[in-house]
Amino acid sequence: MEETKKKTSKKTSKWKTLKAEFKKIIWPDKKTTAKQTVTVITLSVCIGLIVGLLDMVIKYLVGFIV
Repeated sequence: MEETKKKTSKKTSKWKTLKAEFKKIIWPDKKTTAKQTVTVITLSVCIGLIVGLLDMVIKYLVGFIV
């Protein structure tokens, strides 16, 4: 029977692992970032207006019923 050999593994630093993971990230260019930012702001404003309008309508209906 062969004796089991203890495997000595090199302990990698957390910082080295983090650095390796950051190298895998594909960052968007400025044009893409600008388009996505404008889209998010536009949708946020539109949804805010819709929620505000619904709030006013519901408030009016509740006031009419009461």
